[in-house]
Amino acid sequence: MEHRNMDKASAAGLLVAMGIIYGDIGTSPLYVMQSIIGNAPISEATVLGGLSCIFWTLTLQTSVKYVILILRADNKGEGGIFALFTLVRRHAKWLTVPAIIGGATLLADGIITPPVSVASAIEGLIKIYPNIQTVPIVIAVITGLFMFQIFGTNVVGKLFGPVMLVWFTMLATLGIIWIAKDWTILKAVSPKYAYDMLMNPYSGRSGFWLLGSVFLCTTGAEALYSDLGHCGRGNIRLSWVFVKTTLLLQYFGQGAWLISQQGNPLAGRSPIYELMPHWFLLAGIVIATAAAVIASQALISGSFTLISEAIRLNFWPKVRLHYPSDQKGQLYVPSMNILLWIGCIGVVLYFKKSSNMEAAYGLAITLTMLMTTTLMAYYLHIKKFDMWWIILFLLLYVSLEGAFLIANLDKFMHGGYVSIFIAGLILTVMFIWHRANIIKMRLTEYVKVSDYIEPLKELSQDMSIPKYATHLVFMSNAARSSEIESKIIYSIFQKRPKRADIYWFVHVDTVDDPYTMEYKVNVIETDDVIKVNFKLGFRVEQKINLYFRKVVEEMVKKGEVDITSRYESLNKQNVIGDFRFVVLEKFLSYDNELPLFEGLIMKAYFFIKSFTPSEDKWFGLDTSAVKLEKVPLVIRPAENVKLKRVE
Repeated sequence: MEHRNMDKASAAGLLVAMGIIYGDIGTSPLYVMQSIIGNAPISEATVLGGLSCIFWTLTLQTSVKYVILILRADNKGEGGIFALFTLVRRHAKWLTVPAIIGGATLLADGIITPPVSVASAIEGLIKIYPNIQTVPIVIAVITGLFMFQIFGTNVVGKLFGPVMLVWFTMLATLGIIWIAKDWTILKAVSPKYAYDMLMNPYSGRSGFWLLGSVFLCTTGAEALYSDLGHCGRGNIRLSWVFVKTTLLLQYFGQGAWLISQQGNPLAGRSPIYELMPHWFLLAGIVIATAAAVIASQALISGSFTLISEAIRLNFWPKVRLHYPSDQKGQLYVPSMNILLWIGCIGVVLYFKKSSNMEAAYGLAITLTMLMTTTLMAYYLHIKKFDMWWIILFLLLYVSLEGAFLIANLDKFMHGGYVSIFIAGLILTVMFIWHRANIIKMRLTEYVKVSDYIEPLKELSQDMSIPKYATHLVFMSNAARSSEIESKIIYSIFQKRPKRADIYWFVHVDTVDDPYTMEYKVNVIETDDVIKVNFKLGFRVEQKINLYFRKVVEEMVKKGEVDITSRYESLNKQNVIGDFRFVVLEKFLSYDNELPLFEGLIMKAYFFIKSFTPSEDKWFGLDTSAVKLEKVPLVIRPAENVKLKRVE
């Protein structure tokens, strides 16, 4: 999507937006009011207070913060917490902390949302078949969903919009039918009822703690920002008006039904299914399940995108990425798919019922929203917004989200520890990976290429050494065109002398613009030494083999390089010389010393790295022409070695 078209809306764009970004927030009516009422007898004060809280949460949190304000902070049309981080990271190093915490908690939310959405939908079958076991069905649906990921979501994605349109239309219709039976329910729009509920006791406790359940109505708000690049700001803002209206009609319809049940406990009944006439119940459950599957699909796809961005920001190991189709945004991460599936199945087996899962739900995503608020405030600062507006923004949303966080902490012992544990594991991996890369960069030594021009030319002409390759291509971490790592020089001259006709050094720089694809060539010595620097956006697939071939073709056309084989017999036939890539993989040498903390970080880093694909697979190199070399990461030579020679 072109940046200048971000604010335009179209019928097709609105339908796509409905299918991609509203799954999570759109399926919240399955469980929100049920969670607010809990096991206590239904009371008018709780119903009206709950509805008032939902109305103002969707207005202040989703509409004002995300739809109006945060959608402004796009990175060349892309959104999400890591896209926001790339806009501000050059201004303050500490911003890495909220970015990593926000990313980790958002991924943890991706493990909780599919089970709670699918289970809430499937449990409607209990109303028709009281003795049915829903856990196996939920596991089967979730397993099928994860198995499907390998094929991509291009075809089914086209069906998501119409299905979600049917879902939202159903929500609005059922809501209107019940609101018509008791129009007085609309008075819950007044914030007075929210205040009364939060300030007065509920089941022997302060009503404030009900905010943990209220918050579930806005858990999908982060997806509105994350999928900005897929849908566009105009489509999101316009479609949200329709979606918010249908959601509120459904919530108020549930409120009207609940008021009619005053004094009785819910006793496991789901308000959304109580709104449906019996003849429509099975169809309603099918539509709800389809919507829950779409919500899960959107979150899984979002997790894949998040991981791909984290990799290029050095927050996550370089795992294998697959692109099932040429469609922008189509991405499949096999390792993440397995981890998410294991996590989701574990959540289903552990909690069994959606009402139990709700206890684990919401705590992690509250932290994500607080981190987004922090990054957004800094973004407003660097964009020269008036300081008073920034302070007002911070006061409002830190207070609001802080209240949600405190209320959600009440869930910790009832299952919230699960989401915090998952987020903690992800956060640990991100911290180790980020910190280890900082240590590696500090310890990597660089040398001037110009200092080795003559030795390289002499090696190239030394017939006493067998030729290693016609074109020898080294992957380099050196961003400057004039530099390379000292380890590359060591590999060429000492590890095993590598004679080649032309030495190529290729560096890949991940830049903040999402879809940048640029390169710069520095011909250091004609037909002898060439440095190529790629600048790729943080959402661009690493196909270095393909990109490098394109660079060479363009250089040949311009007469900048001769790639014909230097072997006399092959040169006469105009045969192109062979290309061989060398990728240096570092390992931690035992003969080095590190401070205790950094030593633990590096050991953890290399332990995690042992489970990830090699560098050549990450760069998309042709494995038949790649040499992987292990080189020690020199930290500090071991000192005071007392070795005595005896005759």
